[in-house]
Amino acid sequence: MTNQYKTLIIDDEPPARERLLKMLAHFPETFQVLDVAKNGTEAKQKIEILRPDLIFLDIEMPGLTGFELLEQLETIPVVVFCTAYDQYSLKAFETNSIDYLVKPVRLERLKKTIDKLNLFDRGFRSQNILEVLKEVTKQREAKKMTSITVKKGDKLIFIKLDDVSHFEASEKYITVYAVNENYLSDRSLLQLEQKLPDSFLRVHRGVIINTNYVKEVQKYFNSRFIISLNNKTKTNITTGRSYNGAIKNWMDV
Repeated sequence: MTNQYKTLIIDDEPPARERLLKMLAHFPETFQVLDVAKNGTEAKQKIEILRPDLIFLDIEMPGLTGFELLEQLETIPVVVFCTAYDQYSLKAFETNSIDYLVKPVRLERLKKTIDKLNLFDRGFRSQNILEVLKEVTKQREAKKMTSITVKKGDKLIFIKLDDVSHFEASEKYITVYAVNENYLSDRSLLQLEQKLPDSFLRVHRGVIINTNYVKEVQKYFNSRFIISLNNKTKTNITTGRSYNGAIKNWMDV
């Protein structure tokens, strides 16, 4: 017998939510629908409260996209992406996620998702989903930026990336640590990661560093590192375990 998945539907389009609700109702032995969410912000709150086993996740949503939502979760549930991406981009999903459904979702295709879930290892880790984000981000990559624009009062200030030692995320903003001053930006780290040049490296869920400012790297417990930056505040950053591979690849060790 199929293990039942506590399920949350996340989509900003009411017709898409209703369509999926009706389809999932055909398979009560597989899906126990807990609730629906109409945007990423609402979804984050409901995931933290309801702790679903599985989410059907729309990617393109206003405000917080599906990818940005996943980046903010402590624990990522099993994900079935609902997407309008082209076949080329979908290769990343085939490799790293449980499944994807191309809109409009069809009942016959949903049955294949259930077949995959029946063979699925619930020990599936969040890192697989993070790999999806990384691969699709690469495929949609825009031209690399050379400066970042921030607001200061009524002014727009252009900061050269060569003058930025690192970016650090807080709840609503990121802090841009520049040579002479720190600035706030309302971009997300994911948006920045898509466009920053290769000298910038994500080393933690909330931190991107400019590797040109790295003074030294020390091993830390739990397979993490402490990275010391050669900026004016001599910043020390403790890395996240899930970024180990990228850090070691950068260090070529």
